[in-house]
Amino acid sequence: MTTTADAPRPPGRPRSVRADEAIIEATLDLLAEGSTIEAISVESIAARAGVGKATIYRRWPGKDALLRDALRRLKGNPPQPAGHSVREDLITLVSAIGHNVDPRAAQIMPCLVPEVKRSPEQYAFYQSIVEPRRAVMREVLRRGIRDGELRADLDVEVTMAMLTGPMLIQRVLNWNPDLDEATLPEKVVDGVLAGIRAG
Repeated sequence: MTTTADAPRPPGRPRSVRADEAIIEATLDLLAEGSTIEAISVESIAARAGVGKATIYRRWPGKDALLRDALRRLKGNPPQPAGHSVREDLITLVSAIGHNVDPRAAQIMPCLVPEVKRSPEQYAFYQSIVEPRRAVMREVLRRGIRDGELRADLDVEVTMAMLTGPMLIQRVLNWNPDLDEATLPEKVVDGVLAGIRAG
């Protein structure tokens, strides 16, 4: 009987998690320092990470795939609401909009907007990052409709835009410095809920 320990290893050297981390971190550092998606190169990433280009190409088929993984890492996974109430779940989700643990996101994400508007490929990539977050919020709203807490005729997509827009404009542009960011998610949710609750 062959055990896992006895099983033959795949050819080549084992993939180094440390190298993976160094490559992702180098990519994010370069973007935070002002490199555009178009200008950043595998060569510059390899030099910053202290690895050879071949090391990168063994892990990613090209620059675009590496950038996608780096930016997904930057954004992290969508928050998972607890499911106790529509209000609590929406506050959890709205609080996460535009809020990133990694401080580099504040430099990187606004710089991606021109790229997203210019390039259909970058727009598709942006959608691939945003859609899982929309899916979580969409399910919370649909659950509220099924449970009779929210109006049966609710336009879920428009409601998501109403919940998301104020947080994005405030956190990305600091649109109104007099707004209290700590209480804004709750106020946005309560304001929207006032119009969408079942009668």
